[in-house]
Amino acid sequence: MKIRIEVVNDLAEDEVTIRCGRVDDTIQKIHQYIVEQTQSGKKITFYKENQEFYFPLEDVLFFETEGEHIFAHTANDAYRITYRLYELEELLPKDFARASKSAIVNIRRIYSITRNLTASSPVKFVGSHKQVYVSRYYYNDLRLRLNPGSR
Repeated sequence: MKIRIEVVNDLAEDEVTIRCGRVDDTIQKIHQYIVEQTQSGKKITFYKENQEFYFPLEDVLFFETEGEHIFAHTANDAYRITYRLYELEELLPKDFARASKSAIVNIRRIYSITRNLTASSPVKFVGSHKQVYVSRYYYNDLRLRLNPGSR
């Protein structure tokens, strides 16, 4: 595989082109890595009353809908954001996963999941009393994201 970097001074935006004979696992991994790197630079503005806050996404335990608004929950507080959950799914890094129609969780901050066979299962987070529920529909996907080697 040849790798070439070309510096062009008058580009409005950086561009990455992958030329290949076929798309295999290696090419897909390179593509995914580039996508993740470009998305990791995205910033989310958090709002509380008349203030704007800027802090790392790692501090967010989960995102949840409450009525017409979406809130980002940290260990001790909740902040309103302007994105919809489906927009967040595209924007957030791979450490976040859908837990229900109304919640996206930070899998790196999950402490425990109590399995409930007949209803949603409560998810608890490290260093917080807060919890959210994972629906039966999303439970297996979330469990596999937490423990990729299990089935």
